[in-house]
Amino acid sequence: MFFERPQNGGELAVLVHIDFPEGSNREDLQEFQELVLSAGANPVELITSKRDVPDAKTFIGSGKVIEIGEMTRAHGAELVIFNHALSPSQERNLEREFQCRVLDRTGLILDIFAQRARTHEGKLQVELAQLQYQSTRLVRGWTHLERQKGGIGLRGPGETQLETDRRLLRERVKNINARLAKVRSQRQQGRKARQRSSTPTVAIVGYTNAGKSTLFNALTEAEVYAADQLFATLDPTLRRLAVDDVGEVVLADTVGFIRHLPHKLVEAFQATLQEAAEADLLMHVVDCAALERDSNIEQVNLVLDEIDADEVLQLRVYNKIDLLDDGRSARIDRDESGKPVAVWVSAIERQGFELLKQAIGELVAEDVFVADITLPPADAKLRSVLFDLGAIQQERYEDNGDIVLSVRLQRQDFRRALAQAGIDVQRYLPEPLEFWQEH
Repeated sequence: MFFERPQNGGELAVLVHIDFPEGSNREDLQEFQELVLSAGANPVELITSKRDVPDAKTFIGSGKVIEIGEMTRAHGAELVIFNHALSPSQERNLEREFQCRVLDRTGLILDIFAQRARTHEGKLQVELAQLQYQSTRLVRGWTHLERQKGGIGLRGPGETQLETDRRLLRERVKNINARLAKVRSQRQQGRKARQRSSTPTVAIVGYTNAGKSTLFNALTEAEVYAADQLFATLDPTLRRLAVDDVGEVVLADTVGFIRHLPHKLVEAFQATLQEAAEADLLMHVVDCAALERDSNIEQVNLVLDEIDADEVLQLRVYNKIDLLDDGRSARIDRDESGKPVAVWVSAIERQGFELLKQAIGELVAEDVFVADITLPPADAKLRSVLFDLGAIQQERYEDNGDIVLSVRLQRQDFRRALAQAGIDVQRYLPEPLEFWQEH
């Protein structure tokens, strides 16, 4: 809407990838090609080059500018996509040279997000990120307009088209931020309600296309959109999952991460990513068959650090073991203390699910109360409450009328059951003095 360009869709694309030394500018070529295909473009040529540092004016050298321009005209391409973040001035200079649209890595990812967003919240978040991205690029779309000229009948306060667009854009951003603040507040209320009911939250995070949604669907029998493409899931989905020793946990499927995830996207998706930051446990799903497995793990941890979720307890889930050549089977990896640190599964083959639930139960159910308790007839109400919680494993009656129950449940759930039955907690659940001083 801001650009004076041909009306035809720019689907024929020339791709440009510069191989920089290890550092912040380095990008993965295969991932770039997957991003382009995910966006629906039809790549007709891939041009690669090596540089130590980007050129300040055009990002690439003058020779490559000429080569790309000739290639664009030869193929009739209307789009040149760079696998790197370009400054607004670099994009403007390149468009002037190529006489066609230029898109950088950030714009490409934003376009994919715009295609994938399905819910009202997701569309708002994507639009916010797009507007923030476009705000620094408005000037290139109005180079044909000069400031309003003075003269008879034209003097006085005036506003250029560019200034009008900037004002409208600021107002739209303000409006979207207000609506997202309401969404954020609603999500916060939902999280507080889960905390009050002591329902643990397990957030699924991981690199894009690691199989998070496939795993989520298989575990919860949900119908979240899952496909072998980048950023298939943008909108968070919550479902309940039954886990031994814990009861029900809330499983949250979240947006996939990617290296150099645009910062504006992280800001826009703050309401969604907050599910991960405030979870009791992170299930970090990893495509164990990917060549860039270790690098992908590192990139996910960088994003978790950016959203202040790096301190949340994490369980690594190595997915897609069915694609490994060594025939690796499902298993749990533990640390020196016996605590689960990783589980090997196959979401598509439904292998290792019981092991995964076991690991989640061990990590979330850190304080399980397991004991035989003796109830006098006067405390029979407690028996009813415990039965409703599914906490009684066995029961027997003594000759004097007492009931002996074998119970297993979370200690905090047992405290609530005692309170609900109107029984002093100390009678069945004596705690050290330090506990009551802390609580």
